[in-house]
Amino acid sequence: MKITILSMFPESFDSFQSFPVVKRAVDRSLLELEIVDIRKFAGGSFRHIDDSPCGGGPGMIMRMDTLMRALDSVRTPSSHVILLSPKGQQYTQKRARELSAAEHLIIVCGHYEGVDRRFEDHTDEMISLGDYILTGGELPAMCITDSIARLLKGALREGATSDESHENGLLEYPQYTKPVDWNGEKVPEILLSGNHGAIDKWRRVQALRDTRKYRPDMFMKYEMSEEEKKWLSEADQNDE
Repeated sequence: MKITILSMFPESFDSFQSFPVVKRAVDRSLLELEIVDIRKFAGGSFRHIDDSPCGGGPGMIMRMDTLMRALDSVRTPSSHVILLSPKGQQYTQKRARELSAAEHLIIVCGHYEGVDRRFEDHTDEMISLGDYILTGGELPAMCITDSIARLLKGALREGATSDESHENGLLEYPQYTKPVDWNGEKVPEILLSGNHGAIDKWRRVQALRDTRKYRPDMFMKYEMSEEEKKWLSEADQNDE
């Protein structure tokens, strides 16, 4: 797949392109990453990228003509255009998986007080990372690109993403490694038992418990199987 990012600050992505998973996806020809400088499409001798808002008000607005020239230079019939905006739907792992199947994504990074409202009508969707404001869309563009790159087949080892947080409606189960005993803090014995069936059950129960504790909003939406309800009830009773 190909991801094109339109930004006023393309240099922001210099180190990002060397991130291990992103670089691996590019090196293996799983991903083509294109960073386009919006400033190159600004007209006039002063390179007008932005202007004051019509009707008055603070800040500057990115110009419609400049944005459209930049977009038209890279858009094709197969392109899906995303504008990063507080108006957008909140980004999720589910949406990351859906977008990872696209042929060509164009991500437009807003800046200043935002973009000319008319530009929104020339995009396919708007996405927000959350209910907070950043200086520009560069960091969200990196987050979205990274979340998609790691889902491309061959970027990570097979099965590496299947049990992660948010993949199945739950947080991931807790993970441990060596040393097994660190100053009296020990790895749960079940994980050292070699009983993979028991380990799988323990991990599912811990995922349910952690989701219930740390993300009750997720837990309320998750539909437990009868077996999971039984396992969770037994674990809770054993702790009483």
